[in-house]
Amino acid sequence: MNPPAIATLGELRASGHQHKPLRQELRDNLLAALKEGRDPWSGLHGFGDTVIPQLERALIAGHDVVLLGERGQGKTRVLRTLVGLLDEWTPVISGSELGEHPYEPVTVGSQNAVAEYGDDLRISWRHRDERYAEKLATPDTSVADLIGDVDPMKVAEGRHLGDPETIHFGLIPRSHRGIVAINELPDLAERIQVAMLNVMEERDIQVRGYVLRLPLDVLVVASANPEDYTNRGRIITPLKDRFGAEIRTHYPVELDDEVAVIRQEAHLTASVPDYLVEILARFTRGLRESNSVDQRSGVSARFAIAGAETIAAAALHRATIQGEPEAVARVVDLETAVDVLGGKVEFETGEEGREREILDHLLRSATAETVRSHLRGIDFVLLVDAIEAGALVTTGEQVTARDFLAGLPVLGETELYDDVCERLSATNDGERASAIELALEGLYLARRVSKETGAGETVYG
Repeated sequence: MNPPAIATLGELRASGHQHKPLRQELRDNLLAALKEGRDPWSGLHGFGDTVIPQLERALIAGHDVVLLGERGQGKTRVLRTLVGLLDEWTPVISGSELGEHPYEPVTVGSQNAVAEYGDDLRISWRHRDERYAEKLATPDTSVADLIGDVDPMKVAEGRHLGDPETIHFGLIPRSHRGIVAINELPDLAERIQVAMLNVMEERDIQVRGYVLRLPLDVLVVASANPEDYTNRGRIITPLKDRFGAEIRTHYPVELDDEVAVIRQEAHLTASVPDYLVEILARFTRGLRESNSVDQRSGVSARFAIAGAETIAAAALHRATIQGEPEAVARVVDLETAVDVLGGKVEFETGEEGREREILDHLLRSATAETVRSHLRGIDFVLLVDAIEAGALVTTGEQVTARDFLAGLPVLGETELYDDVCERLSATNDGERASAIELALEGLYLARRVSKETGAGETVYG
């Protein structure tokens, strides 16, 4: 949608435009969405009964917000979603450094421009996306980055140091009439956090001893990991006190929400059946519950997302080399994910040397749970009998779906393979191979068949 055609202050007044403070704008838009039954939090899964109600109450109250939670819990996504509650377009004074509203100029330059041009003052329109600023807090962040500093070039032009025109504004003043998000707030040096105190409470800024009474209209939101209060850094008490709402995030409670996050965030280069995504989701949840994993750091949702992307890449790799018509991930590809994901998990100090053993055990548990969930009730006795009679089924990272299917034992008139494929919604050769491979892995985990792995191949027998 294009911005309004209104180009001067006079036209803006004639249009009946009303100026709203930022917090009122957010409150009104949120209440309108709730009243109409629209979901303003698209893309957030598993927070509907916990985080979202708390956040909505904080915004209605007009509070600055800090989100506390372990890594990969969607804190940044929550903050970025706030942009959708801003008006799509808002008027600003053309050339204004702080994006001031034409009705309420706050800098000397803008006030002079309004006095000089009156209704002929030129205005521009700023999209909601331009009213959100994000800063990753790092130890080298300075007061000048966030608040501002004296610009030596402006002083060199002849202005004296006390002139407000000599100030180069930092991120927070430049976010006037918008949202400024600070990620990993405890990583910000304590002296820098002190510089934010006036911004959070008095809504003015101080630069090198000069107090600029700028009525800043800005919503400050931040994210932090709870353990950062005592490890890498902490949020100083006066700053914590100035946040009106402190909200704890969490990992998805329901399996379906975990799967939805993976599906939403993963960029897959090949087809990954739902049950493989479910295995990765259960695998991730198992790691979060394991006593062998350092739960203070958490197991990020990015773990499962990267796993899904890895097995998709393995499927595409195989399809490209072997000339398969469709690239479909299979159970055999899960091992490729474990190979590269171990470094994303922090284990307890007493588990050194057992990391791969722990990962393999939890992956087997996740696979067994998924098999029970999807294939319960199917009788595999004929397949087990055929394997016990000497039949071997070979698969592997470079074994094509067609070769795998051709190597399955013939079971006479039984429709076992079709039942498995129907249960798992498998239609083409790649999907059928993936479905039957899951069944074989389930039989192995139930100790009804054996499995040997080596030289890039896996043999069930």
